[in-house]
Amino acid sequence: MPKAKSRVQVNNKRASFDYEFLETYQAGIVLVGTEIKSIRAGRASMSDAFCFFEGGQLYVRGINIALYTWGSWGQHAPLRDRKLLLQKRELRHLQQKVKEKGLTIVAVRLYIADNGYAKLQISLARGKKAYDKRQSIKEKDLRREMARGE
Repeated sequence: MPKAKSRVQVNNKRASFDYEFLETYQAGIVLVGTEIKSIRAGRASMSDAFCFFEGGQLYVRGINIALYTWGSWGQHAPLRDRKLLLQKRELRHLQQKVKEKGLTIVAVRLYIADNGYAKLQISLARGKKAYDKRQSIKEKDLRREMARGE
């Protein structure tokens, strides 16, 4: 019998407003005990999540995975840095790109994949200027008006 499709999905809405996405990757995330249970319960937020390199490994900072409410033993630290799992060539590519001025790696979406593992969608991004943000707001308003008109 196939597994039911997971509906757990945590989005970083602020990232699409502040950054222009250039490349997107799917990364595994190293979790401990109760973190996966909290994610499955939908108790995570990632409004200021970003990625950084340390010792050749990619880590994510700023994801808040709430404490698991049904247990008290073996709780995790909600704001700890978590290691991301990517292929070696992807890591090398991202590490070289981040050295360029103005590029960063932001976490876009946290979800449970079909195989039951937690995945993080990350993007290589360039920060938007103020006029780019105004243009994004205009486009969003225009799409909203078109949807109402139909």
